[in-house]
Amino acid sequence: MSDLSVGNPTGVLRRGWSAAVGDYAIAGGWSQNGEVLMVGDAEGGVYALEGKSGAIAWERPGVHEGGVLAMAVHPSRTTFATAGQDGRVLTWSPADGQVSRTIDVGSDWVENVAWSPDGQWLAASCSRQVRVYDADGGEVWESDDHPSTVSAIAWSRGAELATACYGRVSFFDPSTGALRQKMEWQGSLVSMVLSSDGDVVACGSQDNTVHFWRRSTEMDSMMSGYPGKPSALAFDDTGTLLATGGGEAATVWSFHKGGPEGTRPGSLRFHVQPVTTLAFAPGAMRLASGGRDGAAVVWSLRKNGQGGPIGAAVVEGAVAELYWRPDGRALAALDSQGGVSVWRIERTKGRVPRIRAPQRPDEDYC
Repeated sequence: MSDLSVGNPTGVLRRGWSAAVGDYAIAGGWSQNGEVLMVGDAEGGVYALEGKSGAIAWERPGVHEGGVLAMAVHPSRTTFATAGQDGRVLTWSPADGQVSRTIDVGSDWVENVAWSPDGQWLAASCSRQVRVYDADGGEVWESDDHPSTVSAIAWSRGAELATACYGRVSFFDPSTGALRQKMEWQGSLVSMVLSSDGDVVACGSQDNTVHFWRRSTEMDSMMSGYPGKPSALAFDDTGTLLATGGGEAATVWSFHKGGPEGTRPGSLRFHVQPVTTLAFAPGAMRLASGGRDGAAVVWSLRKNGQGGPIGAAVVEGAVAELYWRPDGRALAALDSQGGVSVWRIERTKGRVPRIRAPQRPDEDYC
């Protein structure tokens, strides 16, 4: 990639540190104040890396037999949960790596785990079911079987649990499991994200579209034209911008002033292979995107979804996930080669620096 090489960040991204875990770095998250970055890998290992240096604070290789599939950090950032192919959810202390609770969810893979915004409930999905546990790890309720494997779960600001699967999105009462709302659409939903106010639910579909509903009206809309499955989705903190993957460009739809219906989205072009992950910076109109090409890019955006790249770096493998430090002053990338990279974010005064995207390659990528 022109003007970029591994370990040579540009723009607002500044050198930080890099480290490695045992295998493909699957999921992660920051502890309180960014003292520790937790990472889970495809070998089932869980690691804690010191936030300032990348030194290993502690490591627990192979704790999830078959591999880690998901991680969720508690809203207080003083504990976190991991889920794996072994059908278990473990809750951990970031400080010392001690497992505080072991939850046997089922015999199938636990593919999703998420804490409620108030930290009172922990949800996990296993095949066609979701289960909710209290803060002590006790099971509160389990759902009936969904029509297919649950592909995504998320909590609304009002602490309702949302689930996505083939043909529908469902919202459940957190304490009883009662079904509160259901939106149906004939298609396989592969990803899901909620707006900050919980009114908009957006899903990427197997048919290369993004489908979304406004819960207040139950009206639905569809965004089409993606060359691939939009598995990467992200809302900004205000619920104004929805960033979507589904190709080499990140497409950003604006809900400002009644959009996105009838508006033209922002098209953010830098990656030369498909976008794999998207993450908005806390409290800022900045978006980070990662791709199969190994590039991590920071974008400065406007309310209409338009914007440009202001920082970029390259890692060894495809970017699996991106995580902003809670204060927005650093960005972490996990990659398919087991690499963990953290860059500092330069403070900018006045005009934000822009960087040039690389030239497009002649060959096609899939």
